[in-house]
Amino acid sequence: MTVGEITVTVNGRSYRRAVEGRRLLSDFLREDCGLTGTHVGCEHGVCGACTVVCDGEAIRSCLMFAVQANGAEIVTIEGLAPAGGPLGPVQQGFMECHGLQCGFCTPGFVISATAFLERCPDPTEAQVREGMSGNVCRCTGYQGIVRAILRAAQLRQQSRAGS
Repeated sequence: MTVGEITVTVNGRSYRRAVEGRRLLSDFLREDCGLTGTHVGCEHGVCGACTVVCDGEAIRSCLMFAVQANGAEIVTIEGLAPAGGPLGPVQQGFMECHGLQCGFCTPGFVISATAFLERCPDPTEAQVREGMSGNVCRCTGYQGIVRAILRAAQLRQQSRAGS
């Protein structure tokens, strides 16, 4: 077991830890950083529950070793809205449009949708469906999720217009 020391910034906070070379980023975030909002579903990169933003890109944290994230800036679901603060537009959209059911996949969808809306700020329904095609929800028919992301796009546009 090779152990290396890494330093990563997660949700604006610096973490310096010794990690085994085979430790997954998802496990590092959950166990070493205590950020359990990053869920682990399939552990094969298929379901999207473990999605985080790493250096501006949405990635599957179960497919990346923690040592690969050395020096990176990571945003998890906990980093989207401060505790007790206002919800971000994607979170607000999910709440308003009932974009969740059991909630297990929700952090991955919210992170994926946030990154997607950065790239595609005024999406069509078809673009949302394509953009979220890498995330799996076993509870819903995806209608609420799609509506939630379209609503989040509206909220982001309204916020920018009001600024």
